[in-house]
Amino acid sequence: MRSLFPLLFICSALLCGLPGCESKEELLTTDSTAQLAFSADTVLFDTVFAQVGTVSKRLWVYNRQARAVQVSHIRLANASPGTYSLLINGAPTPTAHDLKIRGRDSLLILIKAVLGPGASGNQPFLVADHVLFSTNGNEQQVALIAYGQNAYFHGPEEHITRTTTWPKNRPHVLYGVVVVDAGVTLRLQPGTRVYAHAGAALLVRGTLRINEDIRPPGELSPSDTTTVVRFAGDRLESRYHELPGQWRGIQFDASSSRDNLVRFAEIKNASFGLLVYNPLNGPHPKVTVEQTVLRNMSGAALSFASGGEQFEGAGILSIAGDFDVQNCLFTNCGEYALRGIGGTYALNFCTIANYTPQFRRDHASLTFTNVPLAPTAARPYATKVTITNSIVWGSNENELLFENGSEYRSALQVENSILRTKTYAGKTDTGNQLGFDNNNNQVAVANPRFVSAPDQALGTRYDYRLDTLSPASDSRSVALPLAVPARDLLNKLRNRSTPDVGAYERTNP
Repeated sequence: MRSLFPLLFICSALLCGLPGCESKEELLTTDSTAQLAFSADTVLFDTVFAQVGTVSKRLWVYNRQARAVQVSHIRLANASPGTYSLLINGAPTPTAHDLKIRGRDSLLILIKAVLGPGASGNQPFLVADHVLFSTNGNEQQVALIAYGQNAYFHGPEEHITRTTTWPKNRPHVLYGVVVVDAGVTLRLQPGTRVYAHAGAALLVRGTLRINEDIRPPGELSPSDTTTVVRFAGDRLESRYHELPGQWRGIQFDASSSRDNLVRFAEIKNASFGLLVYNPLNGPHPKVTVEQTVLRNMSGAALSFASGGEQFEGAGILSIAGDFDVQNCLFTNCGEYALRGIGGTYALNFCTIANYTPQFRRDHASLTFTNVPLAPTAARPYATKVTITNSIVWGSNENELLFENGSEYRSALQVENSILRTKTYAGKTDTGNQLGFDNNNNQVAVANPRFVSAPDQALGTRYDYRLDTLSPASDSRSVALPLAVPARDLLNKLRNRSTPDVGAYERTNP
């Protein structure tokens, strides 16, 4: 019996060496019907600025067979030479040969695109190609499509040294910090599109004038492209459309920027929309903002090298600046809609609908203080705030805060507005506690009833125009009889005797 063990051992070794002992997934099939499967039949890049690299898109290649297949080649058809590049099995290569994919296994290909200038000039253009696969004589392909757009590129550290008007026939893309020098005016025409790369900013040491002379003849659509000047991040894939904090924002220099105007604009997806940084409380830069939407803002621990202070993001962040804001919407600002540290602020016919479902926000949407930042600044900062005919609402119970408000109470005017606040729900001031449930305000009343908001969603998109039963509309409105403005955020005529509170006028049937 003992002599049988060496024989059994030898037989076992021989059997394991036979092909039948190799796992089925490793055995190659030469079946001419064996085909690959793909995670998509088309890889789409939409939209790509010419001469700017895209993100990598994934293409999974699946072998659904029980046995392995050998892919004779994977390559670009090269219909658009130099546009697309492949990363196959971790290696950058335009082509790969004799790749084995085990049974019921997969292969990952990463694809990027860099488009050259389009021959079509200012119009979007299409660049197509294919990835070709050959397996056991089967030829398969996956389409590659990129929609390109020529653009004007600015920066990094570009200085605009003379008064200029940016053409609007192509988008403008900002890289780094683009500076409007002192004494220089930059004008943006109706319909201009500005996209900013990560970390980019527009620093205005001179003057910025957006839509200064435009008078639209009628009501605008919320998605208007002919009048509204739009600022956003340069990542145009759908998942970035509403993502905050993609670029820094627009900053007005305290020492030299004056007489700025932002009209019929949308500023979104930044750390701050509009910023004045004037910690020494010098002459205040003045910014007028009309018919403008500021949304999707967030910038935790923003820092300014000149002062060392850190701040959080805001639709408007102002340190000793002056802002006149009219017919404007603030929404989805992760820290503040408006943060005023000293300065003068006038908000008229504005809607602060600062629902922040993706943030845990600890601050009131409108927060003001007179406490100076710099120890050498005048103490305290002079602070003046006027809020009229506006809706101040959001996801927090208190959406309005005046830090040390009793110290500048005579410079506070809050009238004819709908306010979400428990802090100021008193009819009158009591000691150092301010009360604003007077002057025809509605404090902590029922929800303003927007068409669609996170707490009363209608569909997947939010719409902060007024619902039919809104307490801010028509005979229920607390707004003052109208002198100015005659039109709302969308340039719709207001009812002069009973205008609606907030940025939008509603016409009830």
